[in-house]
Amino acid sequence: MSHNSQPITDSGRSLRGVRVIWHIAAMVAAALLWQLPLAAAAEAGPRRARLSSDLAAVLDSGSTGTVEAIVCGSVEKLERIAARNGLTITKQLSTCAVFAVSRDGLEALSQDLEVEWVSGNSLTSAQTAVTTDVTGASAAWAGTIESLGTVNGNGIGVAVIDSGIAADHPALQNRVIASFDFIDPNGKGYDFYGHGTHVAGIIAARAFNNTKVDGTDSGMAPAAHLVNFKVLDSNGVGKADAVIQAIDAAIKFKTQLGIRVINLSLGAAPTQSYKDDPICLAVERAVKAGIVVVASAGNYGQTPDGKQVYGSVTSPGISPYAITVGALRTQGTLDPSDDEVAPWSSKGPTAIDHIVKPDLVAPGSKIVSAAVQGSTLATEFPDRFLDGPGTRDYFSMSGTSMAAAVVSGAVALLLDGRDDLTPLQVKIALQASADFRATDGLLVAGAGSLGLADLDQLKTLQPATEQHEIGYSVSIPNPTGSTSQLIIWSDLIIWSDDLIIWSDDLIIWSDLIIWSDLIIWSDLIIWSDLIIWSDHADTQSDLIIWSDGTNPRSELIIWSDLIIWSDLIIWSD
Repeated sequence: MSHNSQPITDSGRSLRGVRVIWHIAAMVAAALLWQLPLAAAAEAGPRRARLSSDLAAVLDSGSTGTVEAIVCGSVEKLERIAARNGLTITKQLSTCAVFAVSRDGLEALSQDLEVEWVSGNSLTSAQTAVTTDVTGASAAWAGTIESLGTVNGNGIGVAVIDSGIAADHPALQNRVIASFDFIDPNGKGYDFYGHGTHVAGIIAARAFNNTKVDGTDSGMAPAAHLVNFKVLDSNGVGKADAVIQAIDAAIKFKTQLGIRVINLSLGAAPTQSYKDDPICLAVERAVKAGIVVVASAGNYGQTPDGKQVYGSVTSPGISPYAITVGALRTQGTLDPSDDEVAPWSSKGPTAIDHIVKPDLVAPGSKIVSAAVQGSTLATEFPDRFLDGPGTRDYFSMSGTSMAAAVVSGAVALLLDGRDDLTPLQVKIALQASADFRATDGLLVAGAGSLGLADLDQLKTLQPATEQHEIGYSVSIPNPTGSTSQLIIWSDLIIWSDDLIIWSDDLIIWSDLIIWSDLIIWSDLIIWSDLIIWSDHADTQSDLIIWSDGTNPRSELIIWSDLIIWSDLIIWSD
């Protein structure tokens, strides 16, 4: 389903905006009043911390086994909680701790007054698929993107949090400056699975002895350096606590190792809000520390029998702080007209918070990059090898993992040209220059397909006008097709003419989006815990009603032409 919003004239914008905002205010007030009795009833019951869905299932099941639970807080607070409930901390993280608990221990933990939320130590797994030309990377190397100059990622460190990196690969020699191993305390971060090396090659491989093979000559940012954080084992599986440790280590060594980007080509099923998810909280810490975090959307956008699955984005791609990337099929051509979003690429909105994701899409199908001979993937899929400068050095893979790596390399190029940009400004630049895919829509392709060459439409960032003298001003095309002034300063962006106010917590984008915990998107979407989505405010056409249980519909989606989605799914044409 697509949404087509008609631009409005300058003369009508203000009055229409007033009418819509009054309409919004009335609906929000009514919704809040309606919810008051429910809130009062909830407070009357026993107090319980918020639990991720996997842990809630443990309590409901009557299980007698032991599970791992993550609780965050200061060391002193966590030690008090452990002592008070007779629990043992099995691993201390920088801001959290892992507890091994029985069902009774989990019940006690959930009722402890100092505990706000408890998360399972979820399993994460790798997201396993003419790229540099299509994305504009080769144009950036050649210096034909005026707003960047001649760039290749020099001086930009990319942290690859994955299954490790085989740093002895011919195209990755001298690219990896440090390795951390969170799987084997005595390990050196070597990649026995083969996924992390492939991802690393997409980001920053260099041609070997100037011998070029199609797709193997170089990564997106061939002069960027890599920092290896191994969190997945030889089967491509790891735990949340290892990912958290890796992100926190990247923050800690950010300056020392020059880390500007984190690539997370991995994911777990979302079991709670990004506000409680410990990996998403680590992502937020990284972004607030000035590191751009790029995450794969996941490969769960299609059922085995071909049905499209919405709300399938994995964690940490559900975080609004991450740049979440879906996968594009380029069909191996430079012609964008035959591009399509891979049907298996996970689609938004996010399952629990209903955030619009992915943020954009990038090539992620049949991507050729560095291989690890003897690795699990190489053994399982020997037909995917391509001979490069050395025999069996390169491998073809598909997935949003590959697409995320493409975007991480693009970010390295962008930061090479503009190293003063904040993570939010990088995200806006990539989305503003993306080629919007109207046939797919925001929930499938986000802002559109990655296009660094279109950064010149933003022109070179210049000091803003006097009234905004602390920021930058650039002319860029807005989604309605006209050209607007983009003012960027601090963590707040105002995009004038057709207005956007964009910060970490709020987006107002006319003709008309208000985007925060509540999203209102005309003509007409109201999107928060309840979503009503229609092409026209006065009709029931193309209708979605989407709720998370704050009314009797409870976890219900009605989505014509026809989907009814709840614990039971009815799905047809």
